[in-house]
Amino acid sequence: MSRLFPSSRVSRFLVAASSLLLCNFPLLAQSLPPPVVGALRVAHIPQQNVGVLVLDADSGTRAMVSTNVSQPFNPASVMKLVTTDAALELLGPTFSWKTQAYVDGSLNQGVLQGDLIIKGGGDPKLVMENFWLLLRQLRAAGLRQISGNLVLDRSYFADNVYDPSQFDGDPQKPYNVGPDALLLNYKTIAFRFTPDATTNSVTVTTDPPLAGYAVTPPRLSAEPCPPDWQSRLMLGNDAGAAAFAGTYAADCGPRSWYINPYRMTHVQYVGQAFQQMWADLGGSFSGRVVNGLVTPSARLLAQWQSPTLPEVIRDINKYSNNVMARQVLLSLAAELGGQPGDAVNGARAVRAWLNDKGIDTAALAIENGAGLSRIERVSPMLLGRMLVQAYRSPLMPEFVSSLPLVGYDGTMRRRLKSQGVAGQAHIKTGTLNDVRSIAGFVQAASGKTYVVVFLINHAAAPNGQKAQDALLQWVYENG
Repeated sequence: MSRLFPSSRVSRFLVAASSLLLCNFPLLAQSLPPPVVGALRVAHIPQQNVGVLVLDADSGTRAMVSTNVSQPFNPASVMKLVTTDAALELLGPTFSWKTQAYVDGSLNQGVLQGDLIIKGGGDPKLVMENFWLLLRQLRAAGLRQISGNLVLDRSYFADNVYDPSQFDGDPQKPYNVGPDALLLNYKTIAFRFTPDATTNSVTVTTDPPLAGYAVTPPRLSAEPCPPDWQSRLMLGNDAGAAAFAGTYAADCGPRSWYINPYRMTHVQYVGQAFQQMWADLGGSFSGRVVNGLVTPSARLLAQWQSPTLPEVIRDINKYSNNVMARQVLLSLAAELGGQPGDAVNGARAVRAWLNDKGIDTAALAIENGAGLSRIERVSPMLLGRMLVQAYRSPLMPEFVSSLPLVGYDGTMRRRLKSQGVAGQAHIKTGTLNDVRSIAGFVQAASGKTYVVVFLINHAAAPNGQKAQDALLQWVYENG
């Protein structure tokens, strides 16, 4: 595992005085701009249910807008900004994760008389292509036949019980996948449906292919493609098989459906993916797939190193990847507090980092660091102060570029496309049923940069996007 970013200790010392000044400077309440007030009124969202802060990024003290800034709000996925900024500063821009393959036994003429051990290092982006490259290294090192077991060492993270249905009762959703030290391909399965009217059948393939995973296809129907085509499939999502008891309309054409095989453990998922890929690479394996640890007698044979942290947080913030954010929080815990990493120690590391900056964390509550939570909380003031300091950091380019560019990419690609602020702001979004949040940076027409935070917690929050967009455009025009 890469070492902790050494300059983080120095930077904490250098910014201490200025941080305390910024965080203790009183902000006078500045009323919401008229376009925002009007949009909130139309949306039936009371002003007491919104927290808004617009700060001059250079001074960090001049507020254009300041409403309910000390009140704790559920930030939804805007919480990812806290997790990723902390990781970038504490772990450093060259940090990466390692997935290692060990052999425990004699390797002679391609035959391993013993176990192959794969040790997970918490890589948030161990996709199938990268896993293939790791296995290809093993084949290039001369390994062909494994006579023992495949042992999966997942001890980098604590093996806590995780309930994928806890958040919203829908465990099949990919965003409900839990973290794991050996997270492979985000532990998702893509079902690819191809209807064939000539044979009156539907072909279903899986990506990734999983050894021994049986799929019973749905019946082909002649009805028009329904909006709820996925529910019509009637998926039976079992640990070792998927059965579609319903129908698939030929009119739907080829389509894909991504699901979390929640009844399948991480060990089962990695094991079945390995067996299929190993066979495809010309290898053979006849043992069992088991959970375990790297033994003292094992020796390293191959290693995969992930992309560096800036590339990982770019995926997290632009596309709001929840399980990747969870992986980062647990990695903070493992690196700073010692293995195994867990969410409690990850949250403790983030809180200590903010406190070292002189930022008040009284309004902070972290459950998983991804924002997929009913209990996570943050205040506009905390977010605003943190973003001001991120703007002043030598790592500012890496952090700011990880946020969606308004009107162009990520979760902001379809918003404000025809407005002046398009291409002039990097904004992270957050969405839950009763939450709409944005936070980030706007470069105004004047050339000045502003930190913008706008959090809405209300049953009518889904109607609040126009108010948030109005604020971004207003800051661009008036800042």
